[in-house]
Parts: sequence; C-alpha cells; structure tokens
Amino acid sequence: MEGAAGERAPLLGARRAAASAAGAFAGRRAACGAVLLTELLERAAFYGITSNLVLFLNGPVFGWEGAQASQALLIFMGLTYLGSPFGGWLADALLGRARAILLSLALYLLGMLAFPLLAAPGPRAALCGPLRPVRVLNCSAPYPNGTAACPDEAPRRCALATFAGLALVGLGVATVKANITPFGADQVKDRGPEATRRFFNWFYWSINLGAILSLGGIAYVQQNVGFFAGYLIPTVCVAVAFVVFLCGQSVFISKPPDGSAFTDVFRILAYSCCSQKRHGARPSGGEGIGVFQQSSKQSVFGSCKMTHRGPLTEDKVEELKALGKIAPVLLALTPYWTVYFQMQTTYVLQSLHLKIPEISSVTTTPHTFPAAWLTMFDAVLILLLIPLKDKLVDPILRRHGLLPSSLKRIAVGMFFVMCSAFAAGILESKRLDLVKEKTINQTIGHVVYQAADLPIWWQVPQYVLIGISEIFASIAGLEFAYSAAPKSMQSAIMGLFFFFSGVGSFVGSGLLALVSLKAIGWMSSHTDFGNINSCYLNYYFFLLAAIQGATLLLFLIVSVRYDRQRARGDGVPTSTRT
Repeated sequence: MEGAAGERAPLLGARRAAASAAGAFAGRRAACGAVLLTELLERAAFYGITSNLVLFLNGPVFGWEGAQASQALLIFMGLTYLGSPFGGWLADALLGRARAILLSLALYLLGMLAFPLLAAPGPRAALCGPLRPVRVLNCSAPYPNGTAACPDEAPRRCALATFAGLALVGLGVATVKANITPFGADQVKDRGPEATRRFFNWFYWSINLGAILSLGGIAYVQQNVGFFAGYLIPTVCVAVAFVVFLCGQSVFISKPPDGSAFTDVFRILAYSCCSQKRHGARPSGGEGIGVFQQSSKQSVFGSCKMTHRGPLTEDKVEELKALGKIAPVLLALTPYWTVYFQMQTTYVLQSLHLKIPEISSVTTTPHTFPAAWLTMFDAVLILLLIPLKDKLVDPILRRHGLLPSSLKRIAVGMFFVMCSAFAAGILESKRLDLVKEKTINQTIGHVVYQAADLPIWWQVPQYVLIGISEIFASIAGLEFAYSAAPKSMQSAIMGLFFFFSGVGSFVGSGLLALVSLKAIGWMSSHTDFGNINSCYLNYYFFLLAAIQGATLLLFLIVSVRYDRQRARGDGVPTSTRT
C-alpha cells in the first residue's frame, strides 16, 4: 500500500481500526520483530568486538600497551557515533532508511571479516608481516651516559589492519545506529506516543539481550578458547542480521528519501554568507543602507524564509530552528557518554588487575571467569527492570500524573553514572594500596597480569550504577531525540544524538592520551608498558566523576530552559508539564 509521498505501508489502512482495539503492536508484530531481531544480532556482533578488544590487543601477539588498547577502543566507539549524522543524511537524502540499513550491514560484514583473519596466525602474518624479535630493555635501570634509551610508548603491531577493520565496522555501525531506531519507531508511529514509548523500551531490551548473549558466550570463547572462533561468531551474527532485515522488506513501513535537514542547514549557512557579501558590496547611503539595516535585524533563520526572498519554506525554517533548541540538550550529554564508555575500556583494564576466579572445566587447561562478564551485570539489570518499568511503574506514575519528562530522567541517569565513576575511583585506590604489599600472577587469555589480591566482584557496584543510569538517561535520550524532533528531521536528530555520544567517546580517548603524558603519568609508567600498577587510574576516575558532576548542574539549567521554551511554544504552562 502506498501512503503519502510514496510511503510504503503494507495493509496499513485495512489493519488500523483493528489495531487500535487489539493493541499498540497489533498488525505490526512481524515488522517490529524483524527490526528488534536485526538490532539484537547487530548488538551481539558489536559487543563481540568491543568486549575483549583491550585483551586482544594487549596480548603478546600484538603487544599494545593497556592505555593504547583502551584508546583504540574509544576511538572505534567514537567513530560509530560520530558517523551517525552521515548515516542519517545518507538515508534522508539519497537511499531511504531501509536501503541505508541494508548497505551499512553489508559494510559492517566486510569490516568484521578482518578480525578472524587477524586472530589466525597465517592471515595475520600476511596482513602484518612476520613477528620480529624485540630487544627487551630495562627502562628502570640507569644508563651510563645518563640518558634513557626506551621509547615513549610501546610499538603497536598490525595497527594499520586493525584500524582499517575498525573503521569499516565503525561506519557500518554508525549508519545502522542512525537509522534503525527511527525506522523501528516508524512501524508504530501512527499508534501514538504510548506505542512509541513502549517500542523504545523493548528496543532497548533487545539491545541488552544481544549484549548478554555476546558477553555471556562470545566473550567466554574469546578468553578461554581462542579469538579466531570468538571473532568468527559475531561475523556470522552480522550476516544473519543482513538476511533477516532483507526478508523483512515485505512487511516494513518504509518511506522514500525526502531530503536531509543537514542539507538545509548548509543551505542556510551558504545563503547567509552570500547574503552578507551582497549587502557588504552595496554602496553606503540612501535606500541601500535602509535595506541592509532592516535585513541585519532579521535572524539568520528568518532571512532564509521565502517571505524574505530566501530559499526555504516557512515550515522548513521552523523545523531547523527546533534543531537549534534540541542540540544544546544533546551536547550536555557528552560527559555522560565519556563515563559510560569506560565500562568497556578502563573498567575492563581494571578488572584484569583484580583477582579473577577460575571456572571448573572438562579440559586440561582451567578456564577463567571472563573479565567482560561483569558488563553483563549492567545488561541483566536492564533486562529485568525494563519490563517492570514498562508494565508496572510507568502506568502507575502516569495514572497519578507523576511520570517524569525525558529530560528529568536523563538528569537522574547522569547522577548515577557520576556515582559509578566515583565508585571505580575508590576501588582503584584500594587496589593500588594492596599491590604495594602483594601481587598475584594470573593468566588471562595467554597474558600474565600482576593483579591485586582483591576479588573482581568488588567491581559489581560500579557496573550496577551504570546499568541504572542507562535505564534513566540512555532510554530517555532516545525518546527525547525522536519525540522532540519534527517528523522530517527524526533521522537527523537521532544522528546528532549519537554524534554527541561519539564526541563523548573521543573526549575519553583524549583524556587518556593527556593523562598518559610523561608530565602527568596517570596512565603510563613509561618504564613497564602494559602494567597499570605504577599508574594512577584512580585519579582518572575521580576526574571523570568531577566533570560529570559539573555537567549535571549545567544540564539542569539547560533542560529547565528548554522545557520553558517548549511550554511557551505549545501554549502550556510550564508547571503542568511532567
């Protein structure tokens, strides 16, 4: 069935009346199910890459320093989010969301193939060259001439191939991320905001189910069996996701590309610059000055309206003005993502230097508890609490008029993620005190780590706090980005939401690089690469907590201002908005 502007909605009109009586998802279960399954498989593949990448690169085969491996992962995750606006533009301006998702899954699959190849000795030697012996230097010992002969950082083997694979996967993830969320919401958007809210709850539930399957199975295989099989499984997940989404084309509600908001933003900027040049070229005096003065009083957006001889319609300009109001709220989330991404990087690095228990195994070689499994505390908590929130808590709060706005929920999430970073800092301080007295050698993934005699379970609180923060901040952020955006700009706003998430990841990578400098030395001892026992990771965690605390105060100011502007625009008193 063809809807307005070429929108394809299979049997939409015939089922609408029955659906309103039967439930929010009646008649759309196949389409929603295909979207949720695709996202589940894609997330399983994504976490299959990220969960043990630090361990993979930190091993003797590649020899990356712990901070270097963490930076690589932060850069990768930043790319997956920073590329989201491009993915949104690609869908809105050229391909449409369905085709953009299919193309990105194909690119995703191509990049994933690099990791089983890097994990296998033969292909790795072909891609990176043979492993050359390196002379071991005792950088702690004084040299006769008083100079140090050690490098400032450890060499990184296979860096080009690794970053090429991460770049391809990152671009694929970015385009999927920007489009599959609004595409899934499109399947139920005509059922009202309640159906959209419920879809986002179950969409996020699928994300975390994929994470649990990946962290519970794939991470175990990577750490205890081998990285070749451990990276082959997520590659197969992407291939299956591609097939599932391709088969779902017959039941999806899809729209053709109808232009991108980012294209309109560039048109506004170009028109404004050209307009100023034209006014500046006019002679001073007489009527020319009057026209210039009148034009100078108009806003940049107002001068681009057709009523002022601009290139855009009134409605299009008003939608772009909404983008300017939403962007500061999304920008204020940047430090939240900086702390959030520590869960897969420095939190894992910390866990490798805590006492990790062995798991009884039928094999002759004992298996160890995967360090990445602690991330499952976050995912399991979300799986348990989202259905409770969706079925019980939210309906009760709504009946009593107490359901908080998405911005208020984001603020609560910021508070909990700040507490997580603070808890990690306290634990690291205790760990550093213990390693001064005694260390234990433990082998994780064929790498020997000098760990503190402190059980890894002490990390559980910081993961639980991040899980609680996700339920408030991340889900509410998705809901805000979709519902606050005009219909023609939902992909663009969703792209901006993920773009600022990527900025947060790059901020974390930049901070790691900064505190690894010799002048600071928090994250690199420069005498024993890969060993964080002589570093000050606790200072880094406390710095993140302080940044998030300051940003929380700023976000409260920005969100109150946004709510007031929106209330005035809707003609609703601010006090009545929840």
